[in-house]
Amino acid sequence: MRNISTPNSDALFEKAQTYFPGGVNSPVRAFKSVEGGPLFMKKGDGCYLWDEDDNKFIDFNCSWGPLILGHNHPKVYQNVMETMQNGASFGTPTLKENELAELILSRNTFIDKIRFVSSGTEAVMSALRLARGYTGRKKVLKFEGCYHGHVDSMLVKAGSGLATLGTSSSAGVPEEYANETLVLPLNDVDALKACVAEHMDQIACAIIEPIPANNGLLLQDKTFLTALREVCTENGILLFFDEVISGFRVAFGGATEYLGITPDIVTYGKIIGGGLPVGAYGAKKEIMSHVAPDGPVYQAGTLSGNPVAMAAGIAQLTECAKEGFYEEQQRKTEMFVGRINEYASDKGYPFEMVTIGSIFWLSFEGKKRIQRADQIDPDMTHFKNLFSELLNRGVYLGPSGYEVGFVSQAHTPEVLAEAANVFKEALDVIFAEELA
Repeated sequence: MRNISTPNSDALFEKAQTYFPGGVNSPVRAFKSVEGGPLFMKKGDGCYLWDEDDNKFIDFNCSWGPLILGHNHPKVYQNVMETMQNGASFGTPTLKENELAELILSRNTFIDKIRFVSSGTEAVMSALRLARGYTGRKKVLKFEGCYHGHVDSMLVKAGSGLATLGTSSSAGVPEEYANETLVLPLNDVDALKACVAEHMDQIACAIIEPIPANNGLLLQDKTFLTALREVCTENGILLFFDEVISGFRVAFGGATEYLGITPDIVTYGKIIGGGLPVGAYGAKKEIMSHVAPDGPVYQAGTLSGNPVAMAAGIAQLTECAKEGFYEEQQRKTEMFVGRINEYASDKGYPFEMVTIGSIFWLSFEGKKRIQRADQIDPDMTHFKNLFSELLNRGVYLGPSGYEVGFVSQAHTPEVLAEAANVFKEALDVIFAEELA
């Protein structure tokens, strides 16, 4: 499908396949859903990426979301380099852990304490253990279409009933693990209430992406999330917001602030690391007091609170905390998305960009509002073709139709106008014959 010249990336991918399963260290990077091999990137600056063949791209992937300021932001770079001069890792407490924690907690009053880890998956795994340890219950309620990292008990899919025990969606996950996970459809209050009525004394927590953004952008009715909060409160179930993507993306306080709904446990990742691997989980003191060494719920990590990662996070979140930052991000994104949607509508193309904050998703459902995973058409031909046309024109997205895109501070109005025109050209190509 690809027409741009990529001999260096092609050679590197061939060699990588002798080293790594599928030639990659994370599956979606393999470009399987868009055909061809992946691009090997060598440089990022601002809103741009360069691959090993010196092809330049406007980047809307932003390292899958963490780079809300863009690539190689000068203040992040400076803070990282200054920290590196004193060493990369100590395995001890550091001042920078305190600084990043204070920056987060002082502006997110719904949590009292936080624990840093090294990834979003690790944060979710640890927080699930905490929920079970705090409540003394075993089962976890999750929602189909939400992704919570590669934790064994979260790699499940819905069974045959409306509210069922999950079945494993990955080899290597014992059935016993999956059986402790209840899976429900999103945006269905009746299914939620029926499930809780049946299992209420067994459910430790209900985990959800309050802005589901890992399987399309499945924007939920606020009434559903409010009902979820109420049902959890009434039945002694902890409400767990997985904000690894939405945290510090739609607002400094994430979806919690944006929607005005307070969880009992929250997880963060991506943006809080400033481009370096960091995750975190937090809650009120009563719950966090159960984490070792204060309590019986064990969790540890050799590189947790790594000073270099903390430095990057401090620099990035300091910028994000400035007045008007998120309003400007949303304004730019809405302008960008609006131009493309208006064009697609005028042309009669079955295409819409869905957006919230500075997140967007490409939907080919004919402007049907998508709120559940089972509403997404699994035929990704349109996305595959659009991805190829955009790539050839210098615009880079995540290589999967289920993935969202991101606008960063580095995307200027001028760059976004340029990118919008590229989208229009690409849409014309992929729909020209179909609608002729």
